[in-house]
Amino acid sequence: MTTLHFASALLPSGWADDVRLGVTDGVIAAVTAGTPPQPGDDCHKVAVPGMANLHSHAFQRAMAGLAETSGTAADTFWTWRETMYRLALQMSADDVAAVAALLYVEMLEAGFTRVGEFHYLHHDRNGAPYADPAEMAARIVAAAASAGIGLTLLPVFYAHATFGGAPPASEQRRFVSSVPQYERLVTAIRTAAAGLPGTNVGVAPHSLRAVTPEELRDVVAIGGDGPVHIHAAEQTAEVEDCLAWSGARPVEWLLANAGVDGRWCLVHATHMTAAETAALASSGAVAGLCPVTEASLGDGIFAGREFCAAGGRFGIGSDSNVLVGVAAELSMLEYGQRLKHRERNVLSRGPGVSTGRALYDAALAGGTRALGQVLPGLQPGGRADIVTLDAGHPSLAGRRGDAVLDGFIFAGGAVDCVWAGGNRVVAAGRHVRRGAARESFNATVARLM
Repeated sequence: MTTLHFASALLPSGWADDVRLGVTDGVIAAVTAGTPPQPGDDCHKVAVPGMANLHSHAFQRAMAGLAETSGTAADTFWTWRETMYRLALQMSADDVAAVAALLYVEMLEAGFTRVGEFHYLHHDRNGAPYADPAEMAARIVAAAASAGIGLTLLPVFYAHATFGGAPPASEQRRFVSSVPQYERLVTAIRTAAAGLPGTNVGVAPHSLRAVTPEELRDVVAIGGDGPVHIHAAEQTAEVEDCLAWSGARPVEWLLANAGVDGRWCLVHATHMTAAETAALASSGAVAGLCPVTEASLGDGIFAGREFCAAGGRFGIGSDSNVLVGVAAELSMLEYGQRLKHRERNVLSRGPGVSTGRALYDAALAGGTRALGQVLPGLQPGGRADIVTLDAGHPSLAGRRGDAVLDGFIFAGGAVDCVWAGGNRVVAAGRHVRRGAARESFNATVARLM
C-alpha cells in the first residue's frame, strides 16, 4: 500500500484536516481523517478529487487556434466544421495517436483524471475500413495508456448528413458506418479496450441528424448497460431542422422517443425550452456542458440556473480541445450565466455557499455518472484519482476549504500533483511524459500544416 497524507482534503463528507489515504492496486483502500502523518507517508498540502472530462474529440487538439480568421460570410459552427473536416481527412492513425497523447498529458496537468473520448475517426483517409475495425480506437487506447489517464471510450455511430436519413457527404467518409459495421466496430473496440485496466466502452449515436430513429434504437441496444452519449440542440439551425423533420425539438424528441434515463448524456443541450429543461432534469440524464468550446463556436448559453433549480445533473468536457482545463470550463460556465442574467454567483446553491464548491461538486458527480463510474470522490473503493493544488500559488495563499476551490477556479490557482489510478503522473505541475509527448505532437502538426 502507498500512503498519502494531506493537510487538507475534500472528501465526500466535506473538507477534512490531516487525511491519510491508502492506495492499493490503483484503488483507494482506506481514508482516515484527523491523523498526523506517519513515517514514510507522501505528504502534500491540499487535495481534491480528480475531475471527469465527459466529452472530448482528441484529434481536434491539432487545429486549436486555426479557425480564428474571419471568412467572407458570417462565421458559425458550420463554417468551423469545414476546417475540422479538412484536418480529419489528412490525419493518419499515427498522427491521431501523437495528438491524443499530448492532449491527455495536458488534461492531467489541468486536473482531469478520466476522459470520455467521443471517437468518430474510424476509417482510413479514403473512407475504406481498416483491416482491424478498431485500428484508430486502439491508438486512442494507447495514448491514454501512455499518459495514464482513465478512459471511457465512446465510439460514434454516424450514418447520415442530416435529418431524415440523407446520404452522408464525402467529407464525412471517415465517420460513416452501417449498423452491422458499427456492431463489429464496438466488439473490436471492447477487445482493444480490455488491454487497458479501468477502461469502459459506451456508445455514441452522433446526433439526431446523423442517425435515423431505427438506427438510434439499434445503437442503444448495442451499448447494453453502458453509457449513451449524443450531441443534442447545440445549434439553432439543428433545432429548426429537427422541427421541420419531426415536429419536435431535439431534446423534446429524444425524451419522448428514445427512453432517455440515467445512462444517457446529452452533450450541449444548449437550446431548450423551459419544458425541455425541466423534463431533461427529471429524466436522470446528464447534461454534458463544454462551455469553452460552446463559447468558441458561438453556440449559445445553456439554461444553467433553470436546469440546476430543477435538480438537473451536469458534467463538463473540453470538446474541441481549443483550451484544456477544469478551471477554464467551470469558470466559463459560471461567467456565461453571469452575462446572461447580469448577476454574480448564479450557480451557487444559495446564500453563503461557495460557487466554486457548488460547481466542482456538481461536475464531479455528473461526470462520474456520465462516464459509467460508480464512486465519485476520495472514498474507499474508488479509483485513486487525486489532484493536489499548489498551496504556494498567490491565488491560494492563506485560503482554506471552499476558498481554495474559488481561488483555483476563478483566480488562476494551479495544479501541483496528480495521481491517476494510483500512479503519480504529474509533479510540480508537469507531467512525467510532457517533453516526449510535446515533441511528437509538434513534429506531427508541423507536417500536417
